[in-house]
Amino acid sequence: MGQPDQRAEGAGPFTTRLTWYPPGGGTAVWESRLARRRGLIAVHPAGAATARHARADGTSVARLRRLNAIAATAFVIGGALFAAGAAVAQFGSGDATTCAWIYFVGGLFFNTGGYVSLLQVVNAPRHVPGGAGALVTRRWRWWSYEPMRVDWLSAFVLFAGTLVFAVNLLDSFLQGLSVQQVNRLIWTPDVIGCVLFLVSGHLAFVEICHVHRPCLRRRDLGWWIVAVNQLGSVLFMVSALAAFTRPATDALISADVANWGTLTGALCFSIGGVLQHLERP
Repeated sequence: MGQPDQRAEGAGPFTTRLTWYPPGGGTAVWESRLARRRGLIAVHPAGAATARHARADGTSVARLRRLNAIAATAFVIGGALFAAGAAVAQFGSGDATTCAWIYFVGGLFFNTGGYVSLLQVVNAPRHVPGGAGALVTRRWRWWSYEPMRVDWLSAFVLFAGTLVFAVNLLDSFLQGLSVQQVNRLIWTPDVIGCVLFLVSGHLAFVEICHVHRPCLRRRDLGWWIVAVNQLGSVLFMVSALAAFTRPATDALISADVANWGTLTGALCFSIGGVLQHLERP
């Protein structure tokens, strides 16, 4: 029996790596994150000892660089503002309204980073299985619906999480709320947003590891970006759980844990943004 025309790898219904055999011999390997973030496909010519990378065209490269720079900068600034808001709350250098405004502006940057991350997926160059190994530029789109692509699903869930956080941040300006209203209008969206961030991070691991469980790839910059951001999501969740207001005492479970969780988690997202600047075509 001859070799198959192509071999798909991934987790569940998601294909995150595809290997096929060009007519001239050798192999071509498309990996979801490498093609989407770097605009590259690995090509192993017949008889060659090492692989080379086939690059996307200039239009795709310019597009990917621009979107990557915007998203990365948005997360750096958004994370820095969230860390600043948590520092103000922890060290008492401003009132609740000051903190709310700092968080709100930071949330706008997170919204921007989330949406531009989705645009990166929507407008990424697509592979052409069966050919010699190439990435094709598609027309610009502001939206798509592709739930069977793990990169799209991860970016969409991330963007949805930033929108839920926006509800939490807007509600934090409300005055005169009862404990039940605080927990329903402010705490609940906070927890939902954290859950969405964690789900998005898990899907990002699926994309980069090609399996359901997280893997360790210490020499892979993309892995480090996903890992640092997922650590930030975990710290955000710790902060959210500690920010629950006890009805019996009208006090948070732990204001210190809530503030420090937000501060350290936000710094993780800023660091992830800095690293993302390096993961460009």
